[in-house]
Amino acid sequence: MDTAEFRRRGKEMVDYVADYLENIEKRQVYPDVEPGYLRSLIPEEAPEQPETYEDVVKDIERVVMPGITHWHSPYFFAYFPTANSFPAILADMLSGAIGCVGFSWAASPACTELETVMLDWLGKMLNLPEEFLAGTKGKGGGVIQGTASEATLVALLAARCRMVKRILSDDPERPEADIISKLVAYSSDQAHSSVERAGLIGGVRMRKIPSDSKFSVRGEALRKVLEEDKAAGLIPFYFCATLGTTPSCAFDYITEIGPICNTEGIWMHIDAAYAGSAFICPEFRPLLDGVEFADSFNFNPHKWLLHWQIPLGRRFRSLKIWFVFRMYGLRGLQDHIRKHVALAKEFEALVRVDERFQISAEVVLGLVCFRLKGSNDLNEALLKRINSARRIHLVPCQLSGRFVLRFAVCARTTESRHVQELVYFSLSGKGTANIYPTENHNRNINKLIHIFSVFSVSIIHLYYSFYSIQETYFQFFKEICRDIFPHLQSSVLEIHCIFCFSQSE
Repeated sequence: MDTAEFRRRGKEMVDYVADYLENIEKRQVYPDVEPGYLRSLIPEEAPEQPETYEDVVKDIERVVMPGITHWHSPYFFAYFPTANSFPAILADMLSGAIGCVGFSWAASPACTELETVMLDWLGKMLNLPEEFLAGTKGKGGGVIQGTASEATLVALLAARCRMVKRILSDDPERPEADIISKLVAYSSDQAHSSVERAGLIGGVRMRKIPSDSKFSVRGEALRKVLEEDKAAGLIPFYFCATLGTTPSCAFDYITEIGPICNTEGIWMHIDAAYAGSAFICPEFRPLLDGVEFADSFNFNPHKWLLHWQIPLGRRFRSLKIWFVFRMYGLRGLQDHIRKHVALAKEFEALVRVDERFQISAEVVLGLVCFRLKGSNDLNEALLKRINSARRIHLVPCQLSGRFVLRFAVCARTTESRHVQELVYFSLSGKGTANIYPTENHNRNINKLIHIFSVFSVSIIHLYYSFYSIQETYFQFFKEICRDIFPHLQSSVLEIHCIFCFSQSE
């Protein structure tokens, strides 16, 4: 491909990307493929001779797109946002073209310096203490890590190194291996799995601090565990506080935890992977109060904002931040975050007015945890039914042993109408039609349970005729019977019943 063809193909690709994003909501949000689907669609080996660009592009729709989960679809409500924007896409293109490897200042001065300045911009947007900024008298500064998981690991390794050096300065003869064997790191029992993985990679013990009824860690809970471990001869050295936990967006009380860590000489790291972007909005900035006690802080700008690391080489990633910050401005980014939070609040309000459902955790930002009032199996069935249509995508979590559905506003293009469609599908439409009847029919179901309770049955065929319950409730009735008669394994009794429910019941 020469320069002339690159110009032509580049314009074609821009058109393809623009069309894809413009029409993304028409695509099935979750792929209808099975693991291993792709291997049968492409040759077993790379081609001997070069193929044409046209042939490669044809395979995007034939091979790639059928297996894509469309994270930027307005119907994608799973996990957390991974924001994208046209300025970021253009900057990514330029970064790829420059193709520098920024392992030192000399290797790429602009790559090195722009990242430092952009992270200072970001720190100022968050109103971080000056100690976190590079362009001040402090020793701090920011660096773009590959992921929040990587940032947590880097902080843990730095904390381990600091504690080992501190102990060796007082006891130079003590074996380093002996020190490391007694080090203990801590996190909430709601922390992301990457925190525990960081402990495994760092070769240190990891203890989980129990969270309270709001899924947050309080200072006294940490203090109690610290006293236990110190009495056992262990050395506390690191605590990872979470602001915006993955399951429920809960916030650890860093104003209580921070002073304890500072007094005990423990490195406090703050993982705000999701919630951190919201702190650029003054109304959400109080959630970060206590950051002055922290030694390190990480969050993912990509979730909402459109040698301090493990890898040596670096891409020119700060270009994306530079483009987005300049072309959106602080006000534009704040508006984007506020829109997502407002949509989450809209969904929360709609859930609360339906007495079949309950909100499972306080809604602070753009995440709503909700569930049907009933068993975990019932909620698993609801989630399976919603996701099986491939139109809308949600993921679950476990809160206090309960199966909970998570609604996260993710896409830049999500609007109120998309939330309304989700509500219709999952709360009042076909998503729950076969799972959970409305309150008006509860008395009928109770009657059914009472009648069934006098029989010994394991398989019940119910034939019925009534005004307002759809035929698909038959499956719901069968599930009730299984719950009532779990002890029956082999007996089979077919009951042919006709239940007539009048509208007045």
